[in-house]
Amino acid sequence: MNILFLANRFPYPPFRGDKLKIYNLTRRLAKKHDLYLVTFYEDRNELDYLKEIKPFFKEIELVYLPKWKSVLNGIPALFSSMPLQMAYFKSSKMKRMVQFAIEQYNIDVIHTQHLRMSQYTKDVDLPKILDLPDAFSLYFKRRNQTERPFINRLIDNIEIGRLAKAEGVITKYNKTLVCSVEDQKYLEKLHKTDNIDLLLNGVDLETFDVGDGHIYTHHKVLLFTGNMDYAPNVDGVQYFVKEMWPEISKANPDTQFIIAGQRPVEAVKKLANDRITVTGFIPDLRDMYAEASVVIAPLRFGAGTQNKVLEAMAMGVPTVCTHIGFEGLQIASGDGVIMAKEKEKFIKEVNILLSDPVKRKEVGEKGLVIARSRFSWDRIAEKLEKYLIEVSS
Repeated sequence: MNILFLANRFPYPPFRGDKLKIYNLTRRLAKKHDLYLVTFYEDRNELDYLKEIKPFFKEIELVYLPKWKSVLNGIPALFSSMPLQMAYFKSSKMKRMVQFAIEQYNIDVIHTQHLRMSQYTKDVDLPKILDLPDAFSLYFKRRNQTERPFINRLIDNIEIGRLAKAEGVITKYNKTLVCSVEDQKYLEKLHKTDNIDLLLNGVDLETFDVGDGHIYTHHKVLLFTGNMDYAPNVDGVQYFVKEMWPEISKANPDTQFIIAGQRPVEAVKKLANDRITVTGFIPDLRDMYAEASVVIAPLRFGAGTQNKVLEAMAMGVPTVCTHIGFEGLQIASGDGVIMAKEKEKFIKEVNILLSDPVKRKEVGEKGLVIARSRFSWDRIAEKLEKYLIEVSS
């Protein structure tokens, strides 16, 4: 098939969820199909990475959208009904480029990544799939329940309503994909539709490979990973350090807490002290997981599933997480990941894992088995291929 992938961000380097997904899926689908890519790029330095993705695509069409232009797009959107998240990615050139690619490359089916890009394909008369990382309006609802400045909460209240309405576009696609049952149920109920299916997030088992299994040496390291300018991650580590770390630290005086991830904002950098390390960019996160005794994911808002949790499972490291993203894993608590929604339970489970080597190994090994059997990108790509064939036929 000739498959057009429409992406909201240039899919390399694959260090964030939206880039990671497109990169890993197209790398595999290109072995059997002719792929075409239309995507934005924000920084001209990204063009240096074209050589990394060219082998996967017959043709790549790029639209330059610098950050300053996206910010300007948001100003008139404040006085319209368009969500700011979609206005940020508004471009007349992108609209023309999508139409050009469809006509020029004899496209059989379109894969549109993210609600942000649905504005370019919702009315195209071709078989098409909308692939959502999460239910955006659910994400904003949860974010608005955390402590934030009044103006932010006000904007979020407006954005929630706009996003919920904009998500109704899913009925214009042959199929909409989400990565968790939680998001699926939410959108089905909100928009009274049954054309939503699951496409789980995956993990690169080539990169996050522990060979015969995790060594389970206790390095007395508690680890959090993720892009540290991403709002749920910033809120999560601040909440953990303020509300949970003092008690965990007291019970485990030799344990270090490491926050590993690129672009840490100032609020995250300020958390660093003699027992809390903020690393910034790490070229190979595998090294960090190999050092970790326990991984934590204390997120208070968000949706979908978390790459940090999947990566920890693939490395055989036991994880404690809140309910955010846990349902998307479709596993029982303890199968690699222990779910602890309340603060007291989260603290208790972390302390148990740090003090009990048998428990650490038991939980970690269960996660390793599940990651290898269910969350490999090879399996996820096969599932997407099935969906693409289904809608195109």
